[in-house]
Amino acid sequence: MTKRNKLSLTVVAIVLLALPWMIQASYYKDIIIMTLMWITLASSWNLLGGYAGQVSLGHTLFFGVGAYSAGLMAHHFGVSPWWGLLLGPVMAVIIGTPIGLICFRLRGPYFTLSLLALGEIFRLVALNWESLTNGAVGILTMRTWPGVKEPYYYIMLAITALCIYTCYRLMRSKFGYYFLAIREDQDAAEGLGIPTTKYKLYALIPSALFTGLAGAFYMNYHGFIEPDIVFGLIHISVMIVLCVMMGGAGTLGGPALGAVIYYVLNELLRVPLGAASRLVFGVIVCLVIMFLPNGIVGEMSRSGRLRGLFRRRKPSYTGGE
Repeated sequence: MTKRNKLSLTVVAIVLLALPWMIQASYYKDIIIMTLMWITLASSWNLLGGYAGQVSLGHTLFFGVGAYSAGLMAHHFGVSPWWGLLLGPVMAVIIGTPIGLICFRLRGPYFTLSLLALGEIFRLVALNWESLTNGAVGILTMRTWPGVKEPYYYIMLAITALCIYTCYRLMRSKFGYYFLAIREDQDAAEGLGIPTTKYKLYALIPSALFTGLAGAFYMNYHGFIEPDIVFGLIHISVMIVLCVMMGGAGTLGGPALGAVIYYVLNELLRVPLGAASRLVFGVIVCLVIMFLPNGIVGEMSRSGRLRGLFRRRKPSYTGGE
């Protein structure tokens, strides 16, 4: 990392640490907190879908498992849902590992559809297993800091920073080169001796972990969950993919930029346009896909306007395990 990048990151860190004290309105603090959560979701998905090339429409599964892990602890055992920040990501990894071992043997749309179906199965289970999940009624808990935003902000900021740093370190290790090799040509990667199923699983584990962690935070922050919210295909899985596609898959900064644009734009349009805001947002996404097929950051990287951390990585590997 160059001195210029280090200086830029230091300035950004100082601004982020001071941000909740610079903004007084609770509504804007809420937007920032939720934007950070979406940055975490997009960045964790990008590790599997953008770098390793395994497009998933089932990340709502991990998000919902993380949220319900926190909620069920409070609902059945009276334990603070904050313990879900530990249990949620662990349960997401435990459930995701066998799913990955099975589904990674599928390729292309078959893999995508298999995870989509599993996410819907978990939603139906949560909706109908009322004795465990309280069904459509959902789970309601008391918020730890009602009316206060700052603690939630710093917790979510720490989670987001850890997620992005993990992606950064992985992509600059042997794992990162193998992920890129699998994305570019899985058959060629196998020919070079890379155990592709194992390394796709290595990409899934941190991806599921941070998605589950975001889900557990969501339970604590909002104090309420129900199946159609946390296991929602449109509200979670599809929107995560749109964030990444808008910013640029396979880049470090692309998912973060896409998440910021998505959530802020969604909030700006939601009040004046109501339900029509989704139509406008959909048109914007279509335009980005048509004219910026590699995403905003991806296209800027290809044109040579970006350097360093935000540049799209190209495969460079030698094979072997």
